[in-house]
Order: sequence, then structure tokens, then C-alpha cells
Amino acid sequence: MQKEIEIVVIEDEEDILELIEYHLNKEGYAVTGFLSTENVERFLEEEIPSLMIVDRNLPGTEGSEFVAYLRDIGYDIPVIFLTAKTKSSELEEGFDAGGDDYMGKPFSPKELMLRVKALLQRSGALQKQARLKYKKLTIDLVKKDLFIENKLISLTKLEFNLLYTCMKHIDKPLTREFLRNEVWGVEAEGINDKAVNVAINRLKNKIDLKNEENYFHPVWGVGYIFR
Repeated sequence: MQKEIEIVVIEDEEDILELIEYHLNKEGYAVTGFLSTENVERFLEEEIPSLMIVDRNLPGTEGSEFVAYLRDIGYDIPVIFLTAKTKSSELEEGFDAGGDDYMGKPFSPKELMLRVKALLQRSGALQKQARLKYKKLTIDLVKKDLFIENKLISLTKLEFNLLYTCMKHIDKPLTREFLRNEVWGVEAEGINDKAVNVAINRLKNKIDLKNEENYFHPVWGVGYIFR
């Protein structure tokens, strides 16, 4: 299966970090969060993310100084500064340090997601990761389409989100609570276990009516494994 787009977030306020991580995860990105720049360089020695979202008001090394340092040692990872430093001179500092976009706090999560998508498109990362494949299934993450052996299969938005969630967690037991939160989001409160089971069965009938691939495996007392 193709690897997810990975995004690093450096934000010293834990509640804001969790908010950003939540919205990025909902968009299908893999996220690694840091509360300071302390361990980021070590992480970058092992992983090269497609994008970094960086606060400037950080403990230790200031965010724009850290990005300037990364640029100096050869990293060209796209960077969005997300910060309360919004004066014209501070914005100029951010771009001079190597930032690709600059966004002030307080911020709209929806606007941040749009900026993330735009920057990933400009960098070419989205084009590389536009499709997710597993066995006979191919999902187009841009058009939200499903193909089974090149045949287009009609899915509702909920069914697509359910399948995408399962394809991101191959061979991992997924609880019904997890599926409710990931697939239904803010509407999850009114969804019970039976509704999750019904949604799974409807999706199963669309992607594997004769059960030839046997994608969904119930786990007693837990939920499902997709494999």
C-alpha cells in the first residue's frame, strides 16, 4: 500500500497541537507532533516529511531560526509558519528564514487545511500520493473515487470515508468507537454499534459481494480488522 503523506507540526501549546493533529488526521495525513524543536532534527535524520507546520514562539530555539538552520544544512521541506507574530516585519522575517507560507493566530482550521493542500500541490507531494492501492482496490484521494480492477464503483461519502479509514489501518483491530469518531466525526454521538455494523455490511457488499477477498474480519468485543 502506498505511504501516507507525513506532516510535522511544531507547536508548544499542547491543546493547539492536538487540534492541528486532529484536523490533519481527518484529511488523511500522517502527523508527528513536537512541543519544541529539541528532537526534530533527530527525527528528520530518519524521516523526511512532505510538510512542516511551525510555530515561532517556541521554547529554546525560535521557530524561524530553526527553519533557517534547516535551510542552511540542506533541508528543503515546505514550511508553513503558524504563529501569533503577525507584524509586517515578523512576516518578512518568516519568509526570509525559508518559510513558504505564513498564517497568523488565532486561526481557522479549515483555512489551515486549505493552505496545507495548496502547498502540497505546489510541491508535487499530493500528485505522488493521489491514489491508495490495496489488493484489487484503488481509491483516488482527490476525486474520492473507488476503482476495483479499473472499474469505477459508486460509493457514498460515508462509505468512501469508511473504506479509506480501513485502508489506512490494514491488519489493525479497529474498535467501533474509533470508526465512529474517524468516519462520522462530529455526528458520531448519535451513531450506535448497530449503525457501524450496517455501514460495514453495505460497504462489504459493494466492494466484495461474493466475499472472494474477505476484507472484513469481525473481532469479538472489539470491532473489525481489515485485511
